[in-house]
Amino acid sequence: MTQLPPEHPDADALAADWRALLGSDAPTTGAVSAPTTGAVSAPTTGATPPAGARPMTRREIREAEQRAAAQAEAGSAAAAEPQAFQPPQPAVPARPETAPPPQQPQLELRRPQTSPSFPEPAAAPQPAAPAQPRSAFDAHLAGEAPPIVPRPEPAAAPAPAASASPFADLLGDPHQSLDPMADPEPEPARRKPSRAERRAAASDPYDHDHDEKPRRRGAWGCLIGLLVVAALGVGAFFFLQGPINAVIERFQPAADYEGTGTGELVFMIHEGDTGESIGANLVDADVVASTDAFLEAIDEAATAPVFYPGAYRLAEQMSAKAALDALVDPANKLENTFVIPEGTATVDALPRISEGTGIPLEELQAAAAEPPADYGLPAEATSLEGFLFPATYTLDPNLDAHAVLQTLVDRQFQALDEAGVAPADRWKTIVLAALVQREAGLKDDFYKVSRVFLNRLDPAKWESGLLQSDATVAYGTGNTHLVTTTDAERADPANKYNTYVHPGLPVGPISNPGDLAIDAAVHPADGPWLFFVTWNLDTGETIFSETVEQHDAAVEKWLAWMEEHPEYG
Repeated sequence: MTQLPPEHPDADALAADWRALLGSDAPTTGAVSAPTTGAVSAPTTGATPPAGARPMTRREIREAEQRAAAQAEAGSAAAAEPQAFQPPQPAVPARPETAPPPQQPQLELRRPQTSPSFPEPAAAPQPAAPAQPRSAFDAHLAGEAPPIVPRPEPAAAPAPAASASPFADLLGDPHQSLDPMADPEPEPARRKPSRAERRAAASDPYDHDHDEKPRRRGAWGCLIGLLVVAALGVGAFFFLQGPINAVIERFQPAADYEGTGTGELVFMIHEGDTGESIGANLVDADVVASTDAFLEAIDEAATAPVFYPGAYRLAEQMSAKAALDALVDPANKLENTFVIPEGTATVDALPRISEGTGIPLEELQAAAAEPPADYGLPAEATSLEGFLFPATYTLDPNLDAHAVLQTLVDRQFQALDEAGVAPADRWKTIVLAALVQREAGLKDDFYKVSRVFLNRLDPAKWESGLLQSDATVAYGTGNTHLVTTTDAERADPANKYNTYVHPGLPVGPISNPGDLAIDAAVHPADGPWLFFVTWNLDTGETIFSETVEQHDAAVEKWLAWMEEHPEYG
């Protein structure tokens, strides 16, 4: 902070200096008073400054001087080469003959601060220097009003011109102010751009440095959008595939054959069958193409059809209407005819025999309860189970219940004899064949399944001797139409058919096997398999394994299939 000079000790001299300043004369003391901060001379008009006017500060004087210098430099930009350098002279150049400046508002004068005066040294004569713009301080000394120049807008500093000589760079610009009392003109400082200016520069649409990046962003955005749309389309397809297929199938005609079919077969209608169950059985026998086609034929019939239990002569691959007509035609009903499917248990075979022969079910059940020895069965047998050969039968209507059952037993003995089974081996063969019949699905799997059970009966290959068949456990619980069991059922030792607890073959047959199962029991396939699981009960597909790990993976596949087909559970 600048320290102000002390007060002038002479009051009379101070008053004289004050009058001299008001009259644009030099101070009476003959000394030039040192300029003080904020003290500015009044204009030459001598007009009284308006009341309340603020005097110019030193900074404002310096800024006005800089603006005047900038205007002078701009006016002389087109001038010729600079003149030879002249040493700066302390003398003040003469006032240029110019028009008087416009009248400015009178500024209030502050009380001048004076300092002790010293004799002014005589100025040595110097050559005249080129006319320079008068500074504000010069105007103050001459009693003139300082020039008021509008503040120019900030602009980039022009590049400096080449020096006329090597000494010009060292000695300075001769056109600069030579006033020794004037403050040096500061070089304009570089201003750091603001955040808004930087953002504006970054988003300049004419800035080619940024042309590629927006285009890349746009391309990636389009690609991501296409991927999202594609993913939504794929998801919608899989999500709506089921409903869409259902709608399509609803408006499409049901699958159906044409004509009256070829060949001949016997079809059974059981007690309690409905149109839907009959249609499903017709599909299984390959009589009609679909259940829906058979149900549509029933709906389109002129009168509601009535179905009677019994055996009917039909053909393969008939149209639904032709099959319906044959089932309601009394001429196609076979008297005393019935069908026992392979693997059917005795408890399920007796109702079929009753439906085909007309013999009351109670009479057939009583005949089946007679001692097995009365039918010539082996001594190990405790019932007719396993010895009622599965086939299609047309019998004499005069046969009673015992005679009908004896006919089926004799047919099983015939099958065993044709397979080369000795009478002494009939029991063991029928027990294994009945187990294979219930566990195997496809024809080729019958022989592999037989080998798995025989390997487990070999102590060298399977020490425990446990067959671990779910079909045997289910038979012991009375579920003759299932092959699935629970943990509790498999752990129940009271079930004498539980091969998870009791080693070796089950205590008796669990079904009535046919020719294929008997042949597989007599001629098993060669292989090291110890495990198998029929994972698809619709198709009978079976997975055979040698290790526990392989079998566990197969069981998981079967359990997953069972979850999708609860009707088998």
